[in-house]
Amino acid sequence: MKNIALHEVHVALGAKMVPFAGFNMPVQYEGVTVEHHTVRESVGVFDVSHMGEFLVEGENALALIQKVTSNDASKLAIGDAQYSCFPNETNGIVDDLICYRIKENTYLLVVNASNIEKDWDWINHYNKDFGATLRNLSDDYSLLAIQGPKAVEAMQPLSSLDLAAIPFYKFKVGDFAGIEHVIISATGYTGSGGFEIYCKNSEVKQIWDAVFEAGKSFGIKPIGLAARDTLRLEMGYCLYGNDIDDTTSPIEAGLGWITKFTKDFVNHEALAKQKADKPTRKLVAFEMVEKSIPRHDYEIVDANGNIIGKVTSGTMSPSLGKGIGMGYVSSEFSNLDTEIFVQIRKNAMPAKVVKLPFYKG
Repeated sequence: MKNIALHEVHVALGAKMVPFAGFNMPVQYEGVTVEHHTVRESVGVFDVSHMGEFLVEGENALALIQKVTSNDASKLAIGDAQYSCFPNETNGIVDDLICYRIKENTYLLVVNASNIEKDWDWINHYNKDFGATLRNLSDDYSLLAIQGPKAVEAMQPLSSLDLAAIPFYKFKVGDFAGIEHVIISATGYTGSGGFEIYCKNSEVKQIWDAVFEAGKSFGIKPIGLAARDTLRLEMGYCLYGNDIDDTTSPIEAGLGWITKFTKDFVNHEALAKQKADKPTRKLVAFEMVEKSIPRHDYEIVDANGNIIGKVTSGTMSPSLGKGIGMGYVSSEFSNLDTEIFVQIRKNAMPAKVVKLPFYKG
């Protein structure tokens, strides 16, 4: 197991540390519900330094990214970020990622911790045809997600940049907490606003301390991975390994909006055909009708008890006070307001297909 740079800080804060994607990670501090509400109402900080970062540079950097990712990176201006995925060759997804355009021919790809090695091998395999310069910076960089409606106000004293003027999915490179050349990105995984801060491992302790000092009067708290999961699920954001993986296509997963058939990319012809033919299963969001909690891998059945799918993510929503989940179902059961049932032990509990996000803010 690897330790992130602030491992000792989290231990000192009383975090419950668990193995996750090859790293010892803080899963919770005070408790999931308290931490969840902190982010929804004020400001909280996640240490997600386990994430992977690849730098792609050179004249053919864009051509390589266009080949291996589903979204259209040619649309990115310097300072733009874009959600995308790496399609595999068998109608699945290698990983989902965020692509940042740093300079004219320089891009940063931020990938999931559990897939760093797999993604690195995948992109290098295709780079044989392009010859871009690739650097794996994953072990050298830390990532803090400062999330919540008070994040901008609380963090503004730490930077000369106007943080409120950075739109969603844009970023600036500038000073933060006394450190120069920090990436301040208006991205996140919570739906409550805020920033993600990329810095070197040697700089993250100074930034962490300054962030908590600046946020003290706002009730800032450290937040663990467990609340990160409930927050992202309330928004309907996919989690790799649960809602998307090597066997799920972006079309089935409702990620057609990041799958652009105006360009040639890995497996684009098969995915275009699947889109035209309409997939036989779809990822849906559902709310439980009665008090019950859906969990990962629970079966989804119809009114007659026939298995029609499986829960990929489920929880008791702290914001809504009801059971929510996502799962793949046969396409005929994917329309809004369709009644489905989640098999919870011996009981088939009623649920209703709903529109995302669950949490409307």
